[in-house]
Amino acid sequence: EHPLLLALNMVDVAEDLGVKIDDSKLSQCLNGAPVVRTIGVRNEGTDAMLLAAAEASDNKQSNGFKLDYGSDVEEAIKKLEPLLAALHNEIKFPVRWLAFKLLENDANIKKSLAKLSNSDSVINECDKIRIELSHKIGEDVELFVAGQRYQFVGKIYQQIADVRDAHAITTSDKIDKVLTNRLFGLPIFFGLMWVVFNLVFTIGDIPSGWIEDAFGKLGELIGSAMSDGPLKSLVVDGIIGGVGGVLTFVPGIILLFLAISILEDTGYMARAAFIMDRMMRRFGLHGKSFIPLLLGFGCSVPAIMGSRMLENPRDRMITILVSPLMSCSAKLPVYTVLIAAFFDPSVAGNVLFSIYILGIVLLMIMASIYRKTLFKGESEPFVMELPPYRVPTLKSIVLHMWERSSLYLKKAGTIILAASILMWFLTNYPSEVEYSKDYDALTVQAEETYTRQVGEEVLAPLNIEDIEQNEQLIALVGEIQDVNTEFDEATAELEEDSAEYAELETAKTEKMQQIETDNPVLYASAAKYVELTASLEEEKTHLENEQTGEKLEKSYSGQLGKFVEPVIQPLGFDWRVGVSLVAGVTAKEVVLSTMGTIYSLGETDENSKSLKHALAQDPNLNPLVAYSLMVFVLIYSPCLAALAVMKRETNSWKWPAFSLLYGTALAWVVTFIVYQGGKLLGFGS
Repeated sequence: EHPLLLALNMVDVAEDLGVKIDDSKLSQCLNGAPVVRTIGVRNEGTDAMLLAAAEASDNKQSNGFKLDYGSDVEEAIKKLEPLLAALHNEIKFPVRWLAFKLLENDANIKKSLAKLSNSDSVINECDKIRIELSHKIGEDVELFVAGQRYQFVGKIYQQIADVRDAHAITTSDKIDKVLTNRLFGLPIFFGLMWVVFNLVFTIGDIPSGWIEDAFGKLGELIGSAMSDGPLKSLVVDGIIGGVGGVLTFVPGIILLFLAISILEDTGYMARAAFIMDRMMRRFGLHGKSFIPLLLGFGCSVPAIMGSRMLENPRDRMITILVSPLMSCSAKLPVYTVLIAAFFDPSVAGNVLFSIYILGIVLLMIMASIYRKTLFKGESEPFVMELPPYRVPTLKSIVLHMWERSSLYLKKAGTIILAASILMWFLTNYPSEVEYSKDYDALTVQAEETYTRQVGEEVLAPLNIEDIEQNEQLIALVGEIQDVNTEFDEATAELEEDSAEYAELETAKTEKMQQIETDNPVLYASAAKYVELTASLEEEKTHLENEQTGEKLEKSYSGQLGKFVEPVIQPLGFDWRVGVSLVAGVTAKEVVLSTMGTIYSLGETDENSKSLKHALAQDPNLNPLVAYSLMVFVLIYSPCLAALAVMKRETNSWKWPAFSLLYGTALAWVVTFIVYQGGKLLGFGS
């Protein structure tokens, strides 16, 4: 036995509630154990507690305090102690405590004992004693023991506590009249969640952009210092790109846990769960599930990590498994491109809204199914202590935020990095492939044609052999190119039929006319040179992208796309979509960049007009296929970041594997219904 020291924490809260504790009486009730008053959030009483602990340790005397659980339990303990004495040296637990754990049928303790030699007979005998005791007392041993402890605590409380006004209305009660009000509770809750949502996924985008830009520049810097080849591609695209992709999540993760820590430490999180419980319970979810699911609109990673606020394992698992059905921000660019390519602007908003609603409906259905199958059983009652409101400390918030955020970097980061390298390998190998065209010869041919045309149409009329021989011509070419560049940058995100685009185009024409007026002799030659140079660059880029697309088709990932094509054909998808979907398992944004490569367009994003145009021109695609693809992207496997965090949260690969398989299977079934049903209704033409 060891000396006992009791730290009586939150005494300031007790006094605010009108409760005065008699320290000396409490010490007497605990057989003389020293009692120290502390206020943890203000670090008050810590020195006194450490001093008392040192004194108790120096005295090396136990106060001999022991709770009497009644003759029946104590008799069972006496029978167990000799059996456990032989195992005591191996497991290093106090024998009496170990006996109680076995009487309570503690699964973890029994699992630990099972690893020891000659423990089977001891465990079997303990089970017999526990069953006999249960028959004697007429109820479950665990419940009986807990009841005895609460009775003991209640008796002590009656002796040591002086409650001045048990019916006084506290400040927390006054605040709860507003925050948990039937009329105002939900609007206030949604307002706070809106603030959290915007904090995480709007403000977080700013530092995420900085990190993304920094890693982009780092890749350019290191890439410029390395010679072209597989090693450069691995370092720049695989490693730096992979790490950068991981770290862009970090600001959102930190801000998420900042918000959660504040809500938890103030005491509001318990109220939020109370407010949402009735609504969520109808679909097999706990009231607390709403918060991580709401965050799932931004990213599944913080949504899964946010499920930690759920104490019950079944509620946590259901929340983890259904949270990827929310339309995260990574899926939105895919929706944006497909809607812009195949749907009229007048219905674009309705199409996007329908995808979000579909995700919510599927989430509710799957939660209900999980509650009735994999995680069936009696619904957990909503029992939660509503702690008093308090002002959180900066130290506590920072500690909570850092502890939770660092796990993402330590665990998920390494897995995502490895997966990024794997995807790099699959899209870049085999390195030697047999192309359908001689791209090098075609590039040389384009350059020779350019040189001949420049000589005939620009240099010969001016009686010069090289453009460098005419400085005025060089300056004029630069001036025209600057106007073109300025126009391209200004219209990068504008539709060609928009009024703003037309206005900028008119301004460009006026500038060109002014340049021609100022340089009537050389303007035609300079404009022709700019036109030929732009055509050459466009042709070379087209050949390069076409070669890249063909290499991707013949890469391992392209072969995989061909392999899965028979499975996804009933959904209206071909191998190109298959490759994009396989690559999209790493991150949903990768679906777009992979499409850009496949369609020979280079790097693309949601603002890429060339990708929208290429998709619209693909004879294999139409509005029904595009909508089906959006449905599939909404539902199928969570990204690698989400799967990695899921593994960390469940401490098993079983559930990430299940989520990947069930999500993909569900996506196939729902997409099949959408596509084939759409065809029957005549939408597939």
